[in-house]
Amino acid sequence: MPELPEVETTVNQLKKKVPGRTFINVWTDASKIIKKPKNFEEFKKNIKGKKIQKIWRRGKNIIFDLSGGLSLLIHQKLTGHLLIGNWATQRVPRIGNWEPLNKGPLQDLVNRYIHLIFWLSGDLMLALSDLRKFAKVELWNQDELENSKEFKELGLEPLEKDFTFEKFKEVIAKKQGKIKQILMNQNVIAGIGNIYSDEILWEAKIHPFQNISKLKEDNLKKIYEAMKKILKKAIELGGESISDFRDTEGKKGRFDILRKVYRREGEKCSRCGTIIKRIKIGGRSAHFCPKCQKI
Repeated sequence: MPELPEVETTVNQLKKKVPGRTFINVWTDASKIIKKPKNFEEFKKNIKGKKIQKIWRRGKNIIFDLSGGLSLLIHQKLTGHLLIGNWATQRVPRIGNWEPLNKGPLQDLVNRYIHLIFWLSGDLMLALSDLRKFAKVELWNQDELENSKEFKELGLEPLEKDFTFEKFKEVIAKKQGKIKQILMNQNVIAGIGNIYSDEILWEAKIHPFQNISKLKEDNLKKIYEAMKKILKKAIELGGESISDFRDTEGKKGRFDILRKVYRREGEKCSRCGTIIKRIKIGGRSAHFCPKCQKI
């Protein structure tokens, strides 16, 4: 699932190409991904003619603020990613119904599972490729979205200026449980998932099973600093594409060159040479070095 760096990469690229454009039309062959309103024809009617005024991120959500006081929310979920380009329907469909008009990354297999397309003014298209069709697309009134239960319950944004170490300590102190699960709890810190929780804890030399109550202030400081470092670097490199994520041009992110433990079980730790292990925690996997990250 795209996490904060992947979503931030997408938002940064969208900001360069789509603000000021108007929604001309929309198509889908998977209406189940349209969650609000659930009737696709109503969704289509409401979004046509709306101008994109602002694009921003909250947690793993991409939000387009539109004219008329509306907001389009897209959560890419497990295998979804947004693409910018131009497509035409294929005469002989192979994978999906859409063929990119220009050669390049958009032709790659992972970018061919297009189930939602927006036509924008200025002869541009915005598409959602989503193999599993788990993505969520919602059209809200702006005020209702920002005051919704889901948004109000989202945790701190780890890259905001006001995300200080003191604030991090304060929110962590109120929680109980294993540190990896706390880092992935979207109501505590927004945007971190399986990949970056593993990488952050390896960087900080903290075992993913370590209980919050056992962590001293210097341990928390290491986690806080690792979080800032890893997330910023991942954004610089365009995110991680070990699975389905691609940027809006259809290209892979380059964070893989720095990936230390996630999905590296059986390999040697780049820091000490010990074999990386994988364990289950709350139905998810945790990857760690048993020597560097002792409990």
